[in-house]
Amino acid sequence: MIEKNEYMRELEYLYSKSLVLESASDFDPVLWFHWLDAVAHIDYTLSVAGYSYESPKSIMAGEYIRWRIDEEKKDDRPLFKPFINWLKKNHPDTFASLPGLWQGIYSDDDPAQYRSFRIILDPASSKPIPAYIFHTFIDDFFTKNLLKSIYKGASLSKLFATFRSEYKV
Repeated sequence: MIEKNEYMRELEYLYSKSLVLESASDFDPVLWFHWLDAVAHIDYTLSVAGYSYESPKSIMAGEYIRWRIDEEKKDDRPLFKPFINWLKKNHPDTFASLPGLWQGIYSDDDPAQYRSFRIILDPASSKPIPAYIFHTFIDDFFTKNLLKSIYKGASLSKLFATFRSEYKV
C-alpha cells in the first residue's frame, strides 16, 4: 500500500503543474507532440502503479496513448528519435539539457523504452521504477528553459529545423 500512495502522490504532483503561462499553439508541432507524449506516458505509468490496469483512469489513459501510436507516424514526428541521436552526437550540451526521459527513450544506446505504454528504464529488471524518479521526470518537462526552447523559432526548434533540412533517410 505504501508504494501505491507514493505513485499517487507523484500523479497528483503531475496534475499540479500548469501551462497556463504558455501558448502551446506556438510550440513547434513535433516537439510539442513528443513533449505531450512523454507526459502522457508518465501519467499512464503512474496511474497503473498507483491504481491498477483496470481502473477507469488507466483505461482512458491507455486508449489515449493507443491513439497516439498512429499519430506518431505522421508528418515529421518520426524524425524525433534520429533528431535526439543527432543532438547527442553533434550538440552534446543541448542533449544533456534535455529531459532525462527523452534522453533514455530515444537514444539508440540506452535500454529505456515504452513497453505496453509504460516507461521501462531497464528491461532486464523486474523492479518498479521508484516513485521519486517520476518527480524528476515531471520537473524536467516543466522547466522554463525546456518550455521556452520548444516554441517555433526557439533554440530546440531551430536545431530541429536544421536537423530536418540535413536528414537523409
